[in-house]
Amino acid sequence: MAVDILIGLQWGDEGKGKIVDVLAPTYDIVARFQGGPNAGHTLEFEGTKHVLHQIPSGIFHPDIKNIIGNGVVLDPIVFRTEMQKLQDRGVDAANNLFISKKASLILPSHKVLDRVSEEALGSGKIGSTLKGIGPTYQDKIGRVGLRVGDILADDFQDRYNKLVERHRKTVEFYGQTLELGEQEQQFFDAVAYLRTLQLADTEYMLNEAIQSGKKILAEGAQGALLDVDFGTYPFVTSSSTVVAGACTGLGVAPRHIGEVYGIFKAYCTRVGSGPFPTELLDEVGEEIRQAGREFGSTTGRPRRCGWVDLPSLKYSIMLNGVTQLNMMKADVLTEFDTIQVCTHYKLPSGEITDKVPHSMEQGELEPVYESLPGWKVDLNKIESVDELPGAFNDYLSFLEKHLQVPITIVSVGPDRKSTLKREAVSA
Repeated sequence: MAVDILIGLQWGDEGKGKIVDVLAPTYDIVARFQGGPNAGHTLEFEGTKHVLHQIPSGIFHPDIKNIIGNGVVLDPIVFRTEMQKLQDRGVDAANNLFISKKASLILPSHKVLDRVSEEALGSGKIGSTLKGIGPTYQDKIGRVGLRVGDILADDFQDRYNKLVERHRKTVEFYGQTLELGEQEQQFFDAVAYLRTLQLADTEYMLNEAIQSGKKILAEGAQGALLDVDFGTYPFVTSSSTVVAGACTGLGVAPRHIGEVYGIFKAYCTRVGSGPFPTELLDEVGEEIRQAGREFGSTTGRPRRCGWVDLPSLKYSIMLNGVTQLNMMKADVLTEFDTIQVCTHYKLPSGEITDKVPHSMEQGELEPVYESLPGWKVDLNKIESVDELPGAFNDYLSFLEKHLQVPITIVSVGPDRKSTLKREAVSA
């Protein structure tokens, strides 16, 4: 059986958590393959909003196994808090959650490193969430990091001390002092809790599941435009957010990949620094932000907002071999008389292109728009694709024509039930 993969096609915050929750009942396993507590996957059902940071979004389905893969960086403190919140809501996550022994550990000192290095960048800061993600991946690549399996070793304390001492010297290089305070005790308390859970060689679990015909959904964090190789570098995350990252982040071979679900918003958002060709710095952008409640689920920061960007979507679709598109938050655009769609970029040379250039620095690209009529109908109240207004269907057809991939799911509200499945005709 193939491994289906769900990824974001923009700069994250596309609504992946909701779609995983909607699709999960048709799968046996949901596996998270990269990122860490810098990601926030929001799910809403039965009038309650749930935000998951490290735990896979299939956790609300008790019959589904959930796996935190080796490509994830895990903060034990955040993880323990997240598990407790689930427990308080009646979800016994420990029963169906498995954690890769090869997942990297985020130490309290990683978060200090994140802060001091970001401060040192001054006006050129990346826009880090300061969760210690980058420094943890740096230690992983530098072959000095700690992994979940290490907490079972008798000399774990010594390994921890050795790594923290490395971090101390780096912090002092920046002219600051490494102060961990009560975070260190919280870390070891959380590690003790982590030892009570199901730590596993999840690459074997997944490959045995494939061989036995189980259905697996791989869940990514952030978005393709934040990929460390193909995103808007250096304003990117520290992991591989594209489909290829699912292979290395879970230990599955490329030949096992099946459907690729690409998630995107009907408009575009970004948190933090970096290029954003269609960003709206006017009242229209603010209207989208307020209507879409565009504030980071992890940081609470206001998201930058703009019109949908087709060249970047086509780029992400190409990189990931997307087979189905899922469009989120269509209801946010209900009040607009006219919807703008960026179909091309105008380069400084005057050339018009639909390709993403090497550099997307602000001012170097001018979006070329086409205007489409708005639908002016409250999509929240629609329960069937047959009820969708003509102007909205025209919008979908326009996107499909340019993107050459069918839009099979449309989200018209935050709740689980506000999800319309359609039989779209690929252009």
